[in-house]
Amino acid sequence: MRRFLLFLTTLMTFLSANAQTNTGNIEGVITTPEGNPVPNVNVVIKGKKKHAVTNEQGHFEFKEIPYGEYILVYSFEGETSQEVPVTVPPVSTEASQYNLSLNARELKEVIVRIGGSINQGTARIGKSNIPIMDLPQAVTIIGQSTIENQQAQRLSDVIKNVNGVYLGGARASTQETFYARGYNLGNTNTFKNGFRVNSGAMPEMSAIESVEVLKGGAALLYGNVAPGGIINMITKKPRFNFGGEISMRVGSYDLYKPSVDIYGPISQSVAYRLNGTYEKANSYRDDVHSERFYVNPSLLFKLSEKTKLLVQGDYLQHEFTPDFGIGTMSDKAGVYGGKTVTPVSRNAFFGAPWQHAKTNQATASAEFNHTFNDSWQLNALAGYQNYERDYFSLERIQADVNGKWRRPLGKTNNKQDYYTGQVNLNGQFQTGAIVHKLLIGVDAERDLTTSLASYYSSSTFYDTISLIDPSAYTARTDMPTDWKWKSSADASVTRFGAYVQDFVALSEKFKILAGIRWSFQQTSPTKTTYLQNDSLAYGSIQIDKAFSPRIGLVYQPTNHTTVFSSYSNSFSPNSGRDINNQPLKPSFIDQFELGVKNDFFDGLLSANLTLYRIINSNLSQPSLENPEYRELTGQTTSDGIEVDLKSQPIKGWDILAGYSYNNMRYTKTSGRKGSFVEGPRLVNSPAHTANATTFYTFREGAVRGLKLGAGIYYIGERNAGWSNDYADDNGAIRDRMFTVKGFTTVDVSAGYTYKKWSLLAKLANITNTFNYYVHENYSINPIPPRNFVVTAAFKF
Repeated sequence: MRRFLLFLTTLMTFLSANAQTNTGNIEGVITTPEGNPVPNVNVVIKGKKKHAVTNEQGHFEFKEIPYGEYILVYSFEGETSQEVPVTVPPVSTEASQYNLSLNARELKEVIVRIGGSINQGTARIGKSNIPIMDLPQAVTIIGQSTIENQQAQRLSDVIKNVNGVYLGGARASTQETFYARGYNLGNTNTFKNGFRVNSGAMPEMSAIESVEVLKGGAALLYGNVAPGGIINMITKKPRFNFGGEISMRVGSYDLYKPSVDIYGPISQSVAYRLNGTYEKANSYRDDVHSERFYVNPSLLFKLSEKTKLLVQGDYLQHEFTPDFGIGTMSDKAGVYGGKTVTPVSRNAFFGAPWQHAKTNQATASAEFNHTFNDSWQLNALAGYQNYERDYFSLERIQADVNGKWRRPLGKTNNKQDYYTGQVNLNGQFQTGAIVHKLLIGVDAERDLTTSLASYYSSSTFYDTISLIDPSAYTARTDMPTDWKWKSSADASVTRFGAYVQDFVALSEKFKILAGIRWSFQQTSPTKTTYLQNDSLAYGSIQIDKAFSPRIGLVYQPTNHTTVFSSYSNSFSPNSGRDINNQPLKPSFIDQFELGVKNDFFDGLLSANLTLYRIINSNLSQPSLENPEYRELTGQTTSDGIEVDLKSQPIKGWDILAGYSYNNMRYTKTSGRKGSFVEGPRLVNSPAHTANATTFYTFREGAVRGLKLGAGIYYIGERNAGWSNDYADDNGAIRDRMFTVKGFTTVDVSAGYTYKKWSLLAKLANITNTFNYYVHENYSINPIPPRNFVVTAAFKF
């Protein structure tokens, strides 16, 4: 493994050099070999209660240190580095320079976070020690500095920095639905610290250290995942020095959010960290409110020099108003809902004052790491998640041609218990002159869900109102009481996977990544209890087994350029039965990827290009023999291009940009009733997306500590509603799609840091752009108008 050096230049200065005080200062700047400053490095004086953390310029300082000889100890994320001797006063007045060695993982993490090359370091989501530059796959990591600079409130605020991954819908504002390369990234593709998490709860960003996105195929490592990519959120970890931050965030629409983050040692072998926040806010949408409470404790145990145990958990309580937005109107008499977005203001709310969604999510996990030697490491993880949502709301805003809407009621209660574990063994060895990086792993999951559905003794409709003429009807405001629980459905899914992967360096320029996974997935019969008469009904069992291969070729003509191509295969379980009345087998999806990764000017500029094709050549669709059954004869194709740019042209100036093009469509269908029409772009799949952000921090002069930033984000025209299908077997098309125009939003930021204090402000959507996210045709949620947010913070 390549060894990096972190260069420390320490300049000794003195506040008083006379015999009365005999004290001086120790100060310095920590940089990478490329000269980039390294923030958040812990610096302590061994044996003394003196501690400092490098700022964004990599600078640290100890004041009024008595003359003598000392040992400075440097660490990052709790990992102890080499000890470096210093003397106060120095033996000469010239600057002294020290070379400090950190292990590869630490330094790569530092490089990723400071805004240098996007191709350096490793991604935890890859489960192995393969450098990003060697990986035949596109990877994007959004670090803590970007999350903090942009004052991210939700995961969508972070993901908008990742080209090709975009927020596709926000059904009733109850959750954020992301898409990548044309595919929906739901529960199976969303992870936290390597574990799947229920995407129905909006994650808390104040506890997130970084967000990793592994684009394309990930089935070899994670089993049943959509081929567009996976998202992994990394929470902040304990450190073996005391520190932290308290902050207060305020913003438009009565946003108030105090937060605290404290970390430190309990002993020489145990460290802790505690994150917590409370958030209360109204909305630009009338009568919409939100209240959140979040806590995230963690403990790090150094069981030995080679063995560590990380135990962490979190709890989120979120109560908010479900909001289906402004809805659609029909263009035909007697039909409710259609393809015309209701022409009302973005703040118009058509729900009731009592409707609510109460979400609770708790997670707990343990991660065990043991290093046998320099070549072999063992990683084992175990996790548990509990999720519950109590939901009661008016929903599905679908009006007739005159704006008349019969408001339907919906009340549900969903619970989930999720258990998971995985073991990964990483090793490096040689066979002759060929170097191998081997990954062997197994994982298992158990997912138990309970869903309660209600019924109403009078009517499932609450009342009738007009979306465009409030005076036409008198709206009810009372909460219905004539409901009872109708049924309870218990379901369980068990997954198991075993995989092996080998990264082979045939030479310095040619490398191969190859592996295969075997997956087993069992969906047990759903048990439905009808509570009115206490009767039971059972579904059918479904068992899916699949092999998921992967191979990638890497050519590196120089140390700063990688050309790669790869093939991977994933699977997607199907419901329904074939013509022989047998459960439908899973669909197998092939993904081809070709790309180039470049670092120019010693890492000051990174430019990556990726091309891909994803083909589901056995898509489930109505059978040609009998449309009541299904068969695997359809096909979808997703083609695309992604461009990633990142630059740090001068110290303190960071630039991040990206562009993506995608065309996902049905390319082979049966033409029978219920099958989809070939050709049109799938819904929620824009052809073009782009992003660009920049932040500059002044490092010198009277404006030292001043920070300025801006961001531009574009989502192109997209189809909404449902994909068109055939109304009969004679070729009549049921036109169910409508077009949503593309939009651009612009944010600007400004902040100032003075010693341990900081103030950062952002004005978002400065052009007051109006657009919306669409879920089918009944949840049309407008984007926020021009708004502001300000965060004041004090670092310990």
